[in-house]
Amino acid sequence: MDHQEDAHHNDGVDDVENGGEWDGKVVEGPWSEVTEKGMPITQPLLRRRTNMTSQIAVIGSNICPIESLDYEIIENELFKQDWRSRKKVQIFQYVFLKWALALLIGLSTGLVGFFNNIAVENAAGFKLLLTGDLMSDGKYFKAFLVYAGCNITLAAIAGALCAFIAPAAAGSGIPEVKAYLNGVDAPSILAPSTLFVKIFGSVFGVSAGFVIGKEGPMVHTGACIANLLGQGGSRKYHLTWTWLRYFKNDRDRRDLITCGAAAGVAAAFRAPVGGVLFALEEAASWWRSALLWRTFFTTAVVAIVLRALIEYCSSGKCGLFGKGGLIMYDVSSAEATYGGTDILAVLVLGVVGGIFGSIYNYLIDKVLRVYSIINEKGPYIKILVVVFISILTTACSFGLPWVAKCTPCPSSGKEECPTDSNYKSFQCESGYYNDLASLFLNTNDDAIRNLFSTSTEKEFKISSLLIFFPTIYVLGIITYGIAIPAGLFIPVILAGATYGRLVGRLFESLSALDTGLFALLGAASFLGGTMRMTVSLCVILLELTNDLLLLPLVMLVLLISKTVADFFNKGVYDQIVKLKGLPYMEAHAEPYMRRLVASDVVSGPLLTFSGVEKVGNIVHALESTRHNAFPVIDEPPFSEAPELCGLVMRSHLLVLLNAKYFSAERVLTGRDILNKFSSSDFAKPGSGKGLKLEDITFEEEEMEMYLDLHPITNASPYTVVETMSLAKAAILFRELGLRHMCVVPKSQGRPPIVGILTRHDFMPEHVLGLYPHIKGHK
Repeated sequence: MDHQEDAHHNDGVDDVENGGEWDGKVVEGPWSEVTEKGMPITQPLLRRRTNMTSQIAVIGSNICPIESLDYEIIENELFKQDWRSRKKVQIFQYVFLKWALALLIGLSTGLVGFFNNIAVENAAGFKLLLTGDLMSDGKYFKAFLVYAGCNITLAAIAGALCAFIAPAAAGSGIPEVKAYLNGVDAPSILAPSTLFVKIFGSVFGVSAGFVIGKEGPMVHTGACIANLLGQGGSRKYHLTWTWLRYFKNDRDRRDLITCGAAAGVAAAFRAPVGGVLFALEEAASWWRSALLWRTFFTTAVVAIVLRALIEYCSSGKCGLFGKGGLIMYDVSSAEATYGGTDILAVLVLGVVGGIFGSIYNYLIDKVLRVYSIINEKGPYIKILVVVFISILTTACSFGLPWVAKCTPCPSSGKEECPTDSNYKSFQCESGYYNDLASLFLNTNDDAIRNLFSTSTEKEFKISSLLIFFPTIYVLGIITYGIAIPAGLFIPVILAGATYGRLVGRLFESLSALDTGLFALLGAASFLGGTMRMTVSLCVILLELTNDLLLLPLVMLVLLISKTVADFFNKGVYDQIVKLKGLPYMEAHAEPYMRRLVASDVVSGPLLTFSGVEKVGNIVHALESTRHNAFPVIDEPPFSEAPELCGLVMRSHLLVLLNAKYFSAERVLTGRDILNKFSSSDFAKPGSGKGLKLEDITFEEEEMEMYLDLHPITNASPYTVVETMSLAKAAILFRELGLRHMCVVPKSQGRPPIVGILTRHDFMPEHVLGLYPHIKGHK
């Protein structure tokens, strides 16, 4: 018998657009502004079209297939049976384990954040001390060779780790985490190998003197740690403690990864409240009060861990990492008094910062496009690019300080001069320092600390700031996109602080604000112009600098810079998500979606199963498609008329096929299946490979047998009527965190389902590919 008949490939359902046949005849169907009511459709809307847009994306430098995550609860008979049989002690175990995992995420992320700091401070500090000693002895060329050799070696190690072990670890990782929390499942983005490379690649990359931060990668690291802890155990390694089975689903993993992302920010900036707000404002697509509690608890644990470890190191037990506390850049000593002129200066900072931020985003977009072409040529080319950028950065940071003149040390004597961190002597004699070397030949954190330093108005000359600003601006742009874990926060803060200090020097005769505070406001304006976050950035900056008195000005500058930059382009992370091809569902629908209805965009042909289906038909359907869900339709004798029974998941079908619980007759065997299986048998596997069709072998006679799908069919899928506007359907899809949305007919007497909408069907490239003429309409 023909498979299409058996698998219910009926023509009425096939024609997903019109609900009727198309053979060149005039047909009528559901209407929208594109297909007006009562107007005959004279062109077929691709009866057998398949949506292939947005189903691949760039992960690392590889093009990978993209799937969606199952955030919806699959309410089938097995789930209901498991839920009804749960005892109070099991519910307590589940709640306790959620908090225990949040604690473990906080502890682990705090430890990794601390390790990153110690490793970078010691590796970079040793390199800079060696260079400084050789410079003070007058061995300039030897100093350059040591400095360049260390940088290139560290850069090559970081590039090799990323190119050969985990290409997905390149970049900051925030766009990937953001996409995951939106429901996009991309290969390897949270794998253990990615975690390993993210930690060590970030340490080597930052130590190599690149204009990058370790803060962005810490968000990705926190998410990877959360994913690893929330795997629900491993059957392969016999780590299947019964408690862990509760977390073998995407909903609970999503919550843990949100906690991990927040913990990453808390560990990177030592900003626990900022971490929670970052997860809320930028990372997470779904939020609720229970998650707020758990995220806050996780970041509090991170803060306590960091505080304890920093106290331990303050006595000099951690090598060169001994100074500093939870406040990374303390500016609270400066008096924040301001008047009308200062407000004017802040307005200028905000506007110019917004413009510079949007230009930064535009250029990063172009640079990433170039790197994506270069990175396709293989791992060795990637490492070569990393080494080239390292040589360029080294040449700038060692060469440009020679342009600056030696400046006499300040006579106030508050600080020692010259020193290894603030006032670097470079080629100058005793009693003098080189202000450009104090910025270039330092770790990025120390350079920012120098720019934020208060009561040091004349420490950096205007000419030096005019050299440092464009260099850091350009190096920050060309470094992001090479094959190393690289954060954007620190380059943006560094460029913004330089530009802010420059404005402070220009306004110093008119303004009462300290130039160090101007540097902080400049950093805020740049962050607002690139990241487009407001509340979380404001709190992170306050936690970084310990200066609440500056709160009104920081709020003002962030709002202005974000507003100005929004006129030109999107935030940097949104741009990268789009550039990588990740099918991200926005919180709002596009205006043109209001002119279409749900049935206008469903793809076909639609494949459905009977409530009791022949094994051969199921196997054929799984072999011939990559669909992850199939509608199940009950027909006589199991129901009076054809009716939608629900959706059955591909992974659930594979488990049932693997168990070979077939019957020779087309009869209901659901009760026996319920007794034989539990819902944990159908739980989603971790990052390891799940069951595949190729792993199962079938005999000839088994292919002619039947399988009752009722026990594993989600009997309450989310459905919308075919005439619902596409805009409304898109918002509903995102708000509920769906993977599949069934479109049902408006009128009776037709097949019970018109089609299935997935996130790919809402993507602009798919919708505008079908209806290119509607883009201009609002």
